Amino acid sequence: MASTEKKTLYTADATAVGGRSGHVRSATGTIDMEMSVPEGLGGKKGATNPEELFAAGYSSCFQQALLVIAQRAGDKLDSGTEVKCSVSLFQEGEAYGLSAILDVDLKSFDEQKTVEMVREAHKICPYSVGTRGNMEVELRVKGKAIPVKAEDNAGVASEK
Repeated sequence: MASTEKKTLYTADATAVGGRSGHVRSATGTIDMEMSVPEGLGGKKGATNPEELFAAGYSSCFQQALLVIAQRAGDKLDSGTEVKCSVSLFQEGEAYGLSAILDVDLKSFDEQKTVEMVREAHKICPYSVGTRGNMEVELRVKGKAIPVKAEDNAGVASEK
C-alpha cells in the first residue's frame, strides 16, 4: 500500500468556561450554549452536556460515512435513513469514561447489506477512527447488535 500524506481538511475551535456547569461557544458562534451536568444527575433543565454534544457529532459523522460508502458502491441512501448514537458516561474506580452505541436504520436495504455498510462506515468514520481502541462502541442495525471483528475496533483505519 502506498504511503499517504496526512492533509488537514478542517479545524473546529470551541471554548468552554466553567466546565460542566458553564458555557461553551464555538469560534463561529454557531454553538453558544449553557452547559450542565445531565438533568438526571442533578443538572439544570434546558442546558446541554458533553455526552449529548458527542452523540450528536458522532451520529452525524457516522451517517456521512454511510453516505460515502453507499456512493462508492453506486448506491443511494433513503432520505429517511437514521443513525442514533447513545453515549454513556460511566465511572470505573477513580476514572470516568464513555461508551457509545450506534443504531442504524437504512430503511431501503436488507439486513445483510446494511450490516456490511455499517461495518465499512465504522472503518472510515472519523469518530470511529478517533475512538477506536479507546472506548467501547457497539454497532446495531434496527436495535439488533451486530458482531464487530476485533481488528475493526482496534488501531487506526489505515494499515501501517
